[in-house]
Amino acid sequence: MASPHKTHIPLPPDPGDKTLENVACLSTVPIHVVTDASQLPAEFLQPSCERQLVIGFDCEGVDLCRDGSLCIMQLAFPDAIYLVDAIEGGETLVKACKPALESSYITKVIHDCKRDSEALYFQFGIKLHNVVDTQIAYSLIKEQEGHKRVPDDYISFVGLLADPRFGGISYVEKEEVRLLLRQDPNFWTYRPLSELMVRAAADDVRFLLFIYHKMVEKLNERSLWYLAVRGALYCRCFCIDDSNFADWPPLPPIPDNLIADKTAPEEEILSVLDVPRGKMGCVIGKRGANILSIKQSCSAEIFFGGDKGPPDKVFIIGPVKQVRKAEAMLRGRMLQMY
Repeated sequence: MASPHKTHIPLPPDPGDKTLENVACLSTVPIHVVTDASQLPAEFLQPSCERQLVIGFDCEGVDLCRDGSLCIMQLAFPDAIYLVDAIEGGETLVKACKPALESSYITKVIHDCKRDSEALYFQFGIKLHNVVDTQIAYSLIKEQEGHKRVPDDYISFVGLLADPRFGGISYVEKEEVRLLLRQDPNFWTYRPLSELMVRAAADDVRFLLFIYHKMVEKLNERSLWYLAVRGALYCRCFCIDDSNFADWPPLPPIPDNLIADKTAPEEEILSVLDVPRGKMGCVIGKRGANILSIKQSCSAEIFFGGDKGPPDKVFIIGPVKQVRKAEAMLRGRMLQMY
């Protein structure tokens, strides 16, 4: 398939070559704009245990969430980048990707999967599965290094790329696109795709496979389990509906050898609390003081839907006991409103 667009991707390091620096070398690969499923690799469209894949993944759109439009899905392979045009290809094209996005045989490397997963679920019925979220992985690496988890200390993709361990790259072009998006939120809806749009979309995924390999080699078995289960819970986070995740794949179990350990990790869960309409500000508190106090008291992550929704709900992810503690504190805060 001929493509007029090309980009460079850093090759994953060769574990046998100790002389390589972080970005060993760059490979020139084509960027394909996809409007029909036939333009995608067969091994992606038909996942199999014999041909397991790891790909970089991201989505672009307008206010990406359950209601905002999904415009492009980016897929980064070692030898090519595919921009799946959800506007030109429509629902038929996106749903052709459903088996791959739900497959346990294809690992999707992504940075902060929550809103992408929400858009895919509510707009196309796709349950994003088997993700490696580099935002979660970065936090786990810091914890392994002895850093205490700080509430809301989530690394941005630009910040991750700037870290010398994961590329040491200044991603100044990202700010250019952010400015354009602030000026025109419909930026990703225009067709044909401009050179800037193609470059910006490819830039968001072309480093992910390199980052994945650098991160995985740093994570121990315990952290790798946390990475898998938290990625699964992040994918569910904003996808709450009446089914209560009954039709989603099961969460990764704790490995047997970790259960045998005296310091075995506790099961991790997602809890969703309803907040009385109009009372979210009271729960959060002035300048976030109330919710910050709860976050500092519990080893659990607490998220809100914010402007994109879902409204009047609090999402809590973490070990069972810590989630229950956060629930109790939040319910106590809500009782004080009356």
